Formats: sequence, C-alpha cells, structure tokens
Amino acid sequence: MSNTINNTAFNFPNQKSVYKGKVREVYNLNDEILVMIASDRLSAFDVVMPKQIPFKGQILNQIASKMMEATKDIVPNWIIAIPDPNVAIGHMCTPFKVEMVIRGYLSGHAAREYKLGKRVICGVAMPDGMKENDKFPEPIITPATKAEEGDHDEDISKEDIIAKGIVSKEAYGILENYTKALFQRGTEIANKRGLILVDTKYEFGKTKDGKIVLIDEIHTPDSSRYFYAEGYKERQDRGKPQKQLSKEFVRQWLISEGFQGLEGQTVPEMTDEKINEISERYIELYENITGEAFVKSDVSDILNRIEKNVLSFLDK
Repeated sequence: MSNTINNTAFNFPNQKSVYKGKVREVYNLNDEILVMIASDRLSAFDVVMPKQIPFKGQILNQIASKMMEATKDIVPNWIIAIPDPNVAIGHMCTPFKVEMVIRGYLSGHAAREYKLGKRVICGVAMPDGMKENDKFPEPIITPATKAEEGDHDEDISKEDIIAKGIVSKEAYGILENYTKALFQRGTEIANKRGLILVDTKYEFGKTKDGKIVLIDEIHTPDSSRYFYAEGYKERQDRGKPQKQLSKEFVRQWLISEGFQGLEGQTVPEMTDEKINEISERYIELYENITGEAFVKSDVSDILNRIEKNVLSFLDK
C-alpha cells in the first residue's frame, strides 16, 4: 500500500524527540509544540495489524479535529492548527495517566465482562438482567490505565486511581465532570445524525501553565462505538446484533478468525478486499457522524505532502 502511511521519519526544526504509538506518531518540537501524525495503521486487541487502511489516518484526524472544535466551549483542548489532513499541531501537555472511558450501553469490553458473570466493573455496579447492547440507566465511567509492562489497558476504579496518586481527588473530579459533559455533547451530535454514541474514551493533559485540556482524539471510530438509531429497539427486542459503526467490526472479524491478541495466535491474512471493506466502513462513519461527504486527499506522495504542509505552518 504505497498510498498509505505506515511509519514516518521526519526531521522538523527544533525537533527533540519522536513518540510512536500504535497508530499515531508525535514529534516534540522544543518541548513546546507537538506535531501529531495520524498514520493509516490499524490496531486491535493492542496489536498493530500488518497492513494499513487507506485514508484511515485522515478520517481519524478530521473527525477528531471537528469534534474538538464542537466541544471547545465545554473543555479547552490542545490543538493549535490542522495544517494537513493527517496532521494536528498543538501545545505540549503532560498527560494524565488514565483514560476516562464512559459507557452508555452494555457493549464491547463491558458486555464481555458481564457475560462472565461480573456485575461490577472498575468499581461501578452494573444492574442484573441486562442483555448485550442494552442502555444503562445512566452512563457509567470505567477508567483504564496503562499496564506498567506492555501496552495493554487495564481496568481501574476511581478509588484506586486516587488512592495510588495517579490523579489527585480534585483533578479527578474535574476529569469526571468534563467526561460526562463531553459524552452528553457527543450523544447530541450523534443523535442529529441518526446515530447512538454507545461508549467512548477521553484523554486529558495539563499545559505548562497548569490548565487541564482535552488531548488525543475524540469521538472517532477508534475511540468510540456507534450504533444506528434506526432499528435499534427492534434489534434489541429480537435479540439481534446491532448495526454499528466502530472498530468493533474489525474486532469481531478477528475473533471469528480465531484471533484476540493472545499469545500463540496469528493475525489472519487481510486481503485487499478486506482492507478496502474496512476503509469503506471508516468513510461511512466519517460521513454519518459529520454529515459531510468525505473528500479523499491526494495520496500520490503522501509523506512529502505532510512534510511540506507542516514546514509551511512552522514557517509562519
């Protein structure tokens, strides 16, 4: 896939370091500005798939930037500019070492735990008698933190976060309130588009002057799960799977092929047909959640395009 971004190796002015995550690469310029590049890598079960998905990085970056813009009245965010379809430039922040996961429905990881008989997740009780994809009486916050070894996310309770000093009680209260308000706004945006925002995660950081801001991505198919609102109740009543727009369809395909990221398992082959299908699903979500037609960027020389656009912004 010569028209996709796998790895980058830029050398921007005042560059001090580069962090390479599962799907994003973040360039630190002078400990002040971050250049975040959304690659086309696909990650599931904390494993990066061997092939990239065309336009995935552009889709994630553009949805995230639109959602940051649509929520900046609720919480300030880290972004300064979007100089390229795959790039966000913003203020360097110190991240809180916790992901604020919020769930409106019993789906995904929570549903898998529920099926194992668990009725408490991250210290939060889940009602008895629920079916997969049922709506919770109220959204629940189920935080996650990175394991000390490896890159896996681990469930953790609010009480443990505060007791272990991962986040102070005062700061956690702010993150909790921001999370609830952001999820409410995301739900309203989704409803206008005929979608249900099922669950999502938010990440926060502190700027050099101590301000708490929203960082990373927001309301994208990699960080969120969406259902189609039309037919939701009928599918629930009949015990049918929900029609969804999220990365869960990738996970379900991998599970059906015998892969869940466990030791000894092999990533199934991703044919060109499967890669194009995944790309089309990402485009479908973009158009549904933004209400706009997706415009494919020029990918004939994608790395040169990115470098040119970032340098042009920095020159200003």
